[in-house]
Amino acid sequence: MMFRMNPRVQGVNEELIELYDQVMPSTIGHMTDFGFLKGLRPLVTPIRIVGNAVTVKIPHMDSSAVHQALSIVQAGDVLAIDMSGDEERSCWGGVLSYIAKQKRLSGVIVGGCVNDVAEILELKLPVFSLGTSPLTTRIVGIEGEINTVISICGTSIHPGDLIVADDDGVFVVSPSDAEHYGREAIRIQQAEVELKRKLDSGISIASISGAENYFL
Repeated sequence: MMFRMNPRVQGVNEELIELYDQVMPSTIGHMTDFGFLKGLRPLVTPIRIVGNAVTVKIPHMDSSAVHQALSIVQAGDVLAIDMSGDEERSCWGGVLSYIAKQKRLSGVIVGGCVNDVAEILELKLPVFSLGTSPLTTRIVGIEGEINTVISICGTSIHPGDLIVADDDGVFVVSPSDAEHYGREAIRIQQAEVELKRKLDSGISIASISGAENYFL
């Protein structure tokens, strides 16, 4: 068996969590094209995920590593699963969601499909995936990786990265870059609030300096 399990990485501190509790991924989309997991969809909306990445990579059919990863996650973590390009199978269902809820995960990001949708919705566990499928993985024990660099939707995710997601989608960023993006996002969001206040007061958009930056 080729199984690699590295220690959990705590890359995200409480200050970043507090900062990103107010940040929308779409605001960061004004600043960079990198870090977005394009193609993932929320299982339900409204949805909100902010947390420290624990990464898993599985070889298509064998989801043993997903089960092992749940033994090391901590409250507030985001489990990110790379299914090696398999877009037809589900590696995540009701029992795993029950365990994740007990562990108080912030959410789950799956680069593949999920199943047991009704159970996941009942648990109110935040989940992003490519879709749903009744065709599932198996616990075979062939190989897998935990807390290595993975790729979901063409974006690299390192253990300990910050993952933030809402109804618009998922953004991942290294802790070293997160504060810059987060503080700039808050500045933009506050400016948008002020812009709307001015518009409500009857001021024309043409007379507001810098308003063209917030048309979206």
